[in-house]
Amino acid sequence: MSDQNGDIKKMMIILSKATLENVYAAFVLANGARMEGIEAEMFFTFFGLEAIHKEKLEHLHIATVGNPAMHMPTLLGGLPGMEALATHMMKKEMERIDMPDVHEFLDILTASGVKLWACKLAMDMFHYKKEDLYDDVDGVITVGDFYKQGSGVGTHMLFI
Repeated sequence: MSDQNGDIKKMMIILSKATLENVYAAFVLANGARMEGIEAEMFFTFFGLEAIHKEKLEHLHIATVGNPAMHMPTLLGGLPGMEALATHMMKKEMERIDMPDVHEFLDILTASGVKLWACKLAMDMFHYKKEDLYDDVDGVITVGDFYKQGSGVGTHMLFI
C-alpha cells in the first residue's frame, strides 16, 4: 500500500511580485510549512526577484493602485506619497508585532531549511548576476529545473 493519504510533503512557492504584502505572504507560508515539518522551496521570478536582490529587498513597497484590499479609489492610491505612507504604516504595524524585516526573514527561512531559487530567465532579462542576490540563495535555475524539484506525490505549488 502506498503512502498517498493526501498529506502535504513539500510546498513549492513561486513569488512573481515583490510588493511588501506578497513577499510577507510567501515568507509566512514558507515558514509555516517548515514549522509543520513540511519541506519548502521558493522560486523568485520576474519582479519577485526584488525580494532577494541585495540592493532592493529592504526597499519594498505596498501596492496602493489597483489593490482592492486598500479600500480606496484608484485615483487616491495613485496620489504622490500615498504608496510611501501606506508602506510606512504597514512597516510600523509589522514592527509592533515583532515581524522580522525582509533580510532577517530570509535568514530565518534559510536557517529552517527553505530552499531559495532565482529564475534564470528573469535574471537574464533584468541583467542580474548571482552576486546581486541575497548571499544564501541556493541557485539560479530554469522553470524546468524548478518543476523537477517539485516532482513527487505530496508536493503542492503555490503562485503568489
